[in-house]
Amino acid sequence: MQTHHRGGMISIAGALVAGGLLIGCGKKEQVKATPEVSVVALQPERVALTFELPGRTSAYLVAEVHPQVNGIVQKRLFTEGSDVKEGELLYQIDPRPYQAAYDTAAAALARAEANLPAIRKRAERFKELLTVNAVGQQDYEDASAAHKQAEAEVQALKASAESARINLGYTRITAPISGRIGKSNVTPGALAAAYQGPAFTTIQQLDQVYVDSPQSSTTLLGIQRNLASNRIKGSTNQTKVKLLLEDGTPYPAAGILKFSDVTVDPSTGSQILRMVFPNPNHVLLPGMYVRAIVEEGVAEQAILAPQQGVTRDPKGNAIAMVVDGSGKVEQRTLKLDRAIGSKWLVVEGLHAGDQVIVEGLQKVRPGVAVKVVPLGAKPAPAAAK
Repeated sequence: MQTHHRGGMISIAGALVAGGLLIGCGKKEQVKATPEVSVVALQPERVALTFELPGRTSAYLVAEVHPQVNGIVQKRLFTEGSDVKEGELLYQIDPRPYQAAYDTAAAALARAEANLPAIRKRAERFKELLTVNAVGQQDYEDASAAHKQAEAEVQALKASAESARINLGYTRITAPISGRIGKSNVTPGALAAAYQGPAFTTIQQLDQVYVDSPQSSTTLLGIQRNLASNRIKGSTNQTKVKLLLEDGTPYPAAGILKFSDVTVDPSTGSQILRMVFPNPNHVLLPGMYVRAIVEEGVAEQAILAPQQGVTRDPKGNAIAMVVDGSGKVEQRTLKLDRAIGSKWLVVEGLHAGDQVIVEGLQKVRPGVAVKVVPLGAKPAPAAAK
């Protein structure tokens, strides 16, 4: 009986020791289970706000050259792809039929003007004779009507002669604007049909170019709200615009924002934003794809959160985990404006001094106490068993 009692005591003592060891291990595991996270303390920054828009270049002025009279093209007097001046002769249409028409009209006018003085004097003489009853009233009225008819005929013939002179001038097809001329669509000997068919050629003024870009109405409303709330400083009036060429090369000259269309396209929900850029070296050619960097304004006290510290909840809302003053995790719902480099511009949800968790997010949840370690530090080694 005594031996049995002693063995029971040993078993109980062993159990207590084992229990103590388990409790001790549990405490060690509890200490080890405190998650380690790395944070970034947010500070307000001065940020230039821009937005990038794709666009296409177009010539500042475009003029299609069409013939205004019928005839045979005699000469082409320009080099394709060269620069031409306003009024420079481009094509010559056979002028002989129009020269003959003008000469005929001018001769008819000269004959009518030669007869007019005699008819005028006759009407004036009959008027004087009527006062002394030397001629009848009917004779005077006939002379006066003949005089008025002769004057009207002179005016009609002047108009005919002027029309013939204009048509003769149209046989010389000149440049309506200064600019770079394209390829010619006709050759000498071709038939010119007035106001019909394709343009003979096209002239484009390239010293300045337009860049047209579709801009979403949502973006425009956001800009207007920012300006109205004084959150940023700036204005879209005469805003400077930078340009990136299709290969990513920055264009050396800055442009200005000209205007945005007053109508929203219902099919795309966008407006056309037009910008003007100087182009003295003709680097920009019509139809090129470019990207415009529009300066919206400057946020003096912007809060920028690292993108790796911002996630989405099941509803798609942007959230961030923050370590509060007591060392516990707090979840914040954010309102984001745009991405700036590797950070998000935060409108609501974060403030200066907040510690945003950027490493260890998968190990934490709201309300859990955490240990803050330097960013990029390796996790603590596991305790030896």
